[in-house]
Amino acid sequence: MSTAVAVTVFVIAYVFIATEKIPKTVAALAGAGVVLALGISGSDDAFFSEDTGIDWNVVFLLLGMMIIVGILRRTGVFEYVAIWAAKRAKGSPLRVMILLSLITAVASAFLDNVTTVLLIAPVTLLVCDRLDIKPVPFLIAEVLASNIGGTATLIGDPPNIIIGSRAGLDFNDFLVNLAPIVAIEIVVFSLLLPRLFRGSFTVDPARVADVMALNEREAIQNPKLLLKSGAVLLAVLAAFVLHSVIHIEPSVVALLGAGVLVLLSGTEPKQYLAGVEWETLLFFAGLFIMIGALVKTGVIGTLARLAADATGGDALLAVMLILGVSALLSGFIDNIPYVATMSPLVLALTNDIPDPAHSEALWWSLAIGADFGGNMTAVGASANVVMLGIAARSGTPISFWEFTKKGAVVTVITVLVAAPYLWLRYFVFS
Repeated sequence: MSTAVAVTVFVIAYVFIATEKIPKTVAALAGAGVVLALGISGSDDAFFSEDTGIDWNVVFLLLGMMIIVGILRRTGVFEYVAIWAAKRAKGSPLRVMILLSLITAVASAFLDNVTTVLLIAPVTLLVCDRLDIKPVPFLIAEVLASNIGGTATLIGDPPNIIIGSRAGLDFNDFLVNLAPIVAIEIVVFSLLLPRLFRGSFTVDPARVADVMALNEREAIQNPKLLLKSGAVLLAVLAAFVLHSVIHIEPSVVALLGAGVLVLLSGTEPKQYLAGVEWETLLFFAGLFIMIGALVKTGVIGTLARLAADATGGDALLAVMLILGVSALLSGFIDNIPYVATMSPLVLALTNDIPDPAHSEALWWSLAIGADFGGNMTAVGASANVVMLGIAARSGTPISFWEFTKKGAVVTVITVLVAAPYLWLRYFVFS
């Protein structure tokens, strides 16, 4: 009974989120309230369990980085980068989109993709404002690029950290095995952009001339604060990269960095808290609780187990099935709890496959499927939710279906490109 209720609540909430009949934060919190009120999940499950509760690491990572970005915004550095990017692209909207997407993809490999989105979105909004073009296609393109680029490394996407821990894979393992396919995917994605966002690249030549005449150095308003903010941000990013050495969670690093920057900058609470996307954080809380109810009642585990059992011991079939199922399910539920549930089953499968190359391919298919699948819908990955929150606050909201129409196309194409890569690398040339 509890399983049916958990599924029903999730489906109804998801319909409201997708159709936007009511605000997505209200839908997520209402769904969370129902599963808590009915006892499907208790307070221990929702607030204290790593498997079924709110992922506080994600929430506090976002909070810390939002505060840092909010203070950094006061320096004028985003205006500087926006003008620089527009001038390097000669004012061409398509070249601007490709340039910012490439920057986002590369940055997402070495930061987590949520942090990258928080940093790149303000730049994008300013570029589009200068050129007087709609920012929505650019924001969508960047978050899609962030999920692709974040696949390349251990720290680029949260599911990779879970996989690395479960499989005993380190930063270099991810870089060697996934960076090549990510590089291929980014090229394919860049070639796809003109068709995917056809009609979004018209610009007034007068606005281009105005942008080309700007001096980006004049955008820096507070050089001293920029130095302080830059030093703190670099220290935070270094700690992210050195996570496996210093063993401090990124969420703790982000909060410490935010605290230090607040002290160094002397910023008032009203100022640094103004940049926090509170609705986004609450939406995550509600979504985590609803998904936790699906985990607790065994729904996600059952789906994953059925997919694993269907392979019949065939390694190649297992790789392709995990790739496809992971891409599909990660598009509709957050890929973090999905990977947390699926990884023990993948580990069990690897024990039954004698060839090391074939068994390792299972992990890479899980990572690729979950990370690329996060692009399918507006709630498939944390970065998507954050970008939609930023867009809404900027006065240019992105609807669920507007994102999903583009994201689904990119997911299908990137997964289709990844399938032969997995086959050739781990089965033909292994």
